[in-house]
Amino acid sequence: MTAASGETHEFKAEIRKLLDIITHSIYTNREIFLRELVSNASDALDKLRFEISKGTTIADAEAPLEIRITTDKDGGRLTIADTGCGMTQNELIENLGTIAKSGTEAFMKSVAENKDAASNLIGRFGVGFYSVFMVADKVTVTSRSFKPDAAPARWISDGSGSFSVEDVEGDAPRGTTIEIELKEDTKEYADPQRVKDVLRKHSNFISFPVLVDGEKTNTLPALWRESKFSVTPEQYKEFYKFLTYDEEEPLATIHISVDAPVQFTALLFVPAKGLGPMAFRDALHNGLDLYVRRVLISKEVKELIPEYLGFVRGVVDTEDLPLNLSRETLQENLVLRKIQTVIVKQILDKLKSLAKEDPDKYAAFFKEHGQALKLGYGDFAHRETFAELMRFDSSAIERADNDTSLAAYVERAKEGQKSIYYLSGPSRDALDLNPHLEIFRAKGLEVLYLYEPVDEFIMDSIRTYKDLTIKSAELVEAGELDAFEGEAPKKETPELSKDEEGSLDDFLKKIKDLLGDRVTEVRLSTRLTQSPSCLVSPDDHMTSSMQKIMRMVTKDTSVPKKALELNRDHALIRNLLAIYRNDAADPFLGKAVEQLYDSALLLDGYLSDPHQMVARINDLLADASALHVKE
Repeated sequence: MTAASGETHEFKAEIRKLLDIITHSIYTNREIFLRELVSNASDALDKLRFEISKGTTIADAEAPLEIRITTDKDGGRLTIADTGCGMTQNELIENLGTIAKSGTEAFMKSVAENKDAASNLIGRFGVGFYSVFMVADKVTVTSRSFKPDAAPARWISDGSGSFSVEDVEGDAPRGTTIEIELKEDTKEYADPQRVKDVLRKHSNFISFPVLVDGEKTNTLPALWRESKFSVTPEQYKEFYKFLTYDEEEPLATIHISVDAPVQFTALLFVPAKGLGPMAFRDALHNGLDLYVRRVLISKEVKELIPEYLGFVRGVVDTEDLPLNLSRETLQENLVLRKIQTVIVKQILDKLKSLAKEDPDKYAAFFKEHGQALKLGYGDFAHRETFAELMRFDSSAIERADNDTSLAAYVERAKEGQKSIYYLSGPSRDALDLNPHLEIFRAKGLEVLYLYEPVDEFIMDSIRTYKDLTIKSAELVEAGELDAFEGEAPKKETPELSKDEEGSLDDFLKKIKDLLGDRVTEVRLSTRLTQSPSCLVSPDDHMTSSMQKIMRMVTKDTSVPKKALELNRDHALIRNLLAIYRNDAADPFLGKAVEQLYDSALLLDGYLSDPHQMVARINDLLADASALHVKE
């Protein structure tokens, strides 16, 4: 049935209501209308190309397949024309007169037996065209079908509740032309530069030429949809610069094409530079740009990549993504989760290869992005790969060297060693002086240095590596290390006499009495070789560093009770023993014991107020200097 020329059609009441929702509520960004119209034009060109591939005779066979956009800044008009399949008058009524009736959807049903031909079609949602009424006072659509005998027709509406269709006298080019009379407050879209900016943002990778006032805007190809073997390094670099505005070459490029469990392609980059410390963690998690058949749906979709890989930049293009009416909100996260699973594995495998093939380049990567990567300690599905990627400072390497891997630690491990040892502290200088390190140094055993709180969680997550248990040096019993020979520490004090040995137990009890319930016990140490004392946690499953983290979380400011260990061969302990044997009530003994305890607290990071300690040090120095003067 053919509609009469100039016939007016009323939208049904529910359709008028839906149209009002579409134009005022669904789309949160007005510029989206241009993306939708260009996508529809691309669909029409894809349909025509399909007809050509079938050998169908078409009108204007020599006309190029392209999209032309013309601006009229003075008149406040915008025109979008394509040379695609076009529409007859009845098709105009059917496709533009009924909400949620999409010509593309009907087309895809007609070519269901040939999925490859339909795979590039975008507009399956039926309402994208109506977004034009967010910016338009009036819209005129003139179209001529690709069928040689079809007559051109025109569709006109202001979006208020009705539309009219009419015949077009004379000839018209194949395809569809949409003339938009812009609203007073949307005339920015008659500015060619504004139009170009929107197209570069949303439609830069449409497979057909898009021209604005005769100038082609989509100059970059959608590299992610190309074969990785056909893309040159220069093309990757150009695309990366377009995506990130970063002049430096990326450290790594990852080109992915997957057919199952979901169909998608992706082009990902690891930037050479990070964004700074983890105080900027939100900024580090950029997300990936999501495309559907070359059309940008949403920028920086964080659901596509976990936080610990958030430094990766790139695009993902999928065929299988269900969208809502506006294409702005994803209906299903299941597809995204499947895509993320594949992307995570690909990125981690790439980093693992980089670490193996170019250790210096990986060291540069870890320096820039290691803080973010460490947040992956909770990704148990990739725990083994994650362990391979971690890097730490170590007592076995020089300061200027790159950090070491767990694999390198295992290669250096002593015969019979069953554990990988680590120690936490604020800096290398602090850890070099940590009393818990002394026995490991004496035995020639390597200890990894951890400087950040997250490192403790990493070690707790990995637990074992290549059959070696990962263990804090702070919690290791000295007897565990007896099997390892080492250089015996040089004693600065003579052997204790029998009388002195007999006084040790009472001496330890005296110190426990002086410190009271601030310590669980006072005992002789088998781990100290240089320091006079140290504090040892009675809980052999939690390091002092982890205790501090837990107490910070619970806002517990109290000082934990630990055991105080004394080095019987240290000159200071011998002197205090002599003072005790001479006069157990000597006040100097009390001041010295308090100082030992506070010093141990300071090394453990629990001394919150140093004022009393400083005053006591001054008193001790006064006593010591007085003795020195007498001598």
